[in-house]
Amino acid sequence: MRARSLHLIVSAALMLPGCAALSAGALAQAPAAAANPQIAAAQVSFESLPEAERRAIQADLIWSGHFNGAVSGSYGPLTFRAINAFKAGKGAPDGLLTPAERRSLAQAAQAAREAAGFRVIADERTGLRIGIPAAVLPKRDVAPSGSRWQSADGKITLDTSATPLGETLEAVYEKATAPTPNNPGRKITYKLLRPDFFVVTGETPTGKFYRRLASGPSGLRGFSIGYDKALAPSVDKLVIAIAASFEPFPTGPLPQAPAVASASGPTAGSAISATAASAAAARPTERHATGVALGERLVATAAAGIEGCRTLRVGGRLARLRGVPEAGLALLDIEGGAALAAPATRSEPPAEGEDLVLLAFGEEGGRRVPVALPGRIVAGAAGPAVLAPLQPGQAGAAAFDRQGRLAGLVTGNPSDRVLFAGVAPQRSHALAAAAAVQAAASRAGAPLVLAPAGSADRSTGAIVDARASAILPILCGL
Repeated sequence: MRARSLHLIVSAALMLPGCAALSAGALAQAPAAAANPQIAAAQVSFESLPEAERRAIQADLIWSGHFNGAVSGSYGPLTFRAINAFKAGKGAPDGLLTPAERRSLAQAAQAAREAAGFRVIADERTGLRIGIPAAVLPKRDVAPSGSRWQSADGKITLDTSATPLGETLEAVYEKATAPTPNNPGRKITYKLLRPDFFVVTGETPTGKFYRRLASGPSGLRGFSIGYDKALAPSVDKLVIAIAASFEPFPTGPLPQAPAVASASGPTAGSAISATAASAAAARPTERHATGVALGERLVATAAAGIEGCRTLRVGGRLARLRGVPEAGLALLDIEGGAALAAPATRSEPPAEGEDLVLLAFGEEGGRRVPVALPGRIVAGAAGPAVLAPLQPGQAGAAAFDRQGRLAGLVTGNPSDRVLFAGVAPQRSHALAAAAAVQAAASRAGAPLVLAPAGSADRSTGAIVDARASAILPILCGL
C-alpha cells in the first residue's frame, strides 16, 4: 500500500541536541517565546521580509561569527542575540537591522567569504557539488575514492568520496560508528542514519571530525572533514557552510558565484546577500508541489507552488487551474483516472502550539516519494503558520490534526533547499486553515465533510494509512 511507504521524518530540532562537529546551537530555532515582547515584536518585523532575505541575514551572521543556528528563515532567540551581538552596542538591542546595519553585515560576511575563498564547485572525481574554502584549503590532491583538500599545515582535511553500486549505506554506517581498538581515544558524539543518508560526528584527543554520506541511483557519495581541536572556533562555521552547500546528486547548472555587496547597497527589506545569490541557478524546466483531493477530480494546492506553470500534472494526470487563486490556495481540475476521495475536515480554528502531521512529497534518489512530517501551529506575521521541516516541492502539504482531520494546507513555498547536517530544519510557513479550504471547496461545488472532534488521538502511522491516498504529487512545467 502506498500509504505504508511513507517515511516518518522527525524534526531536526528534536533529534540534534548536540553535534560535536558543529555548535550545539546550530539547530532549527523555535519561534520566539511570547513571554518576551521584545523578541516577539522583532519576530513579526523579521518575518515580514522575503524568505530569501531572512535566510541571507542568518547566513551572513554565520560568516560574521555571530550566529550558530541553522539558516532557516525562522526567527527566535538565537537570531535575536546574534543581531544584537553584531550591533555590539552601536545600535538599539532590539534584534533588528537598520538598512545601514544590513549593508554593513552583508559586507562583513562577504569579506569573510572572500577571505576563505569559499566557492561551490563540481567535484569531477565524484560528481557531487560542495563548497570549498580554497584559501583555507589550498592543497588539492586525490583521495582514496574522491578528491582531497588540505590546509597548508595539514591540520584541516576535507575528502570527498564516491562508491559504486553494491556497498550499502547501512554497512558503511556500521563501520563508521563501530569502536576502533587501534584508536581508543576516538569517540562518536552524534550519529544519525536515514534511508538515504547518514551523518556521524566525533572527536579524538586532539581533533574533531564530521562525515556525511548519501545514497542515490549512482551509489554512495559524501564528504568528511577532520581538523585540529584548536582550530574549532574558526573551522566550525566553515563546516556549517560546507554541509549546507553539499549536493550529492546535483541537477541543473552550477550555482553562480557570489556578488560583492556595495556600500550603497539595498535596504533591509530587499537586500539579498552573496550567499543567496550564490545559491541561484539558471531557470529550471520543472517545479514540484503537493496537493490534496477536495473532490473526485478536484485538487487544492498552494498558489505559490504552481505560479508561472505552463503545464500541470497531478499524480501523473493532466490538470488545469480552476478560477483565480484566493487566500493562497489554487484549485486544479484533473483529467481521467480513478475518482479521488477528499479527507474529512475539522471546523475548529488552529490552536497555537497544536501538533500536526503534514503529508507531502519529497526527493529521494532522484524520485518523488511520499513523506510524513511533524508540524506545530505557531503565530505568523499574517495569521496562523506551521513550524515544519519543509523543503522545495512541499508547498501545498496537507496538515492533519492528531485525529486525522484536515486542519489546513501549507501555502508558504519553501523555494530554497536548506539542510543542516543533512537534515531539514524546522521553518515557519504560512498556512490556510481548514475554514479557508472548506470555503474554496464550497465555491467549487464540492463541499467537504466536517468531522467532529473525537476522544482519542491517532498515531502518525494510522493517519498516514487513512489519509495518504488523498495526497498527490504535482509537476509544474515551466
